[in-house]
Amino acid sequence: MSDESWDIAPPPFNAESALQTMKRFARDQRVLAERSEGWLLGADLVMKMRLDGAMVMVQLAKRPARTPEWDTFMLKSATDSRKVQDEIKRRLVRWKDEE
Repeated sequence: MSDESWDIAPPPFNAESALQTMKRFARDQRVLAERSEGWLLGADLVMKMRLDGAMVMVQLAKRPARTPEWDTFMLKSATDSRKVQDEIKRRLVRWKDEE
């Protein structure tokens, strides 16, 4: 056995690609509709995404409402993107159960 280290750096984060991936993910949920300002669940705005320099800013509503309270997430890595995707799934399930 050798004592060599497998220090492999993750690929650099590409914010534009991550934004496109997040949009594709939101479309794949089949309950969110994309509009100019963000993503709607029924008639309520529940998510906004935009580029902010080298990161993606995602605003996710705490609950669907005409004027929602927002949680803000900053995506700086692929790990952050996966965490936000999981959070979106959790909230969609919770909102569906609350109906």
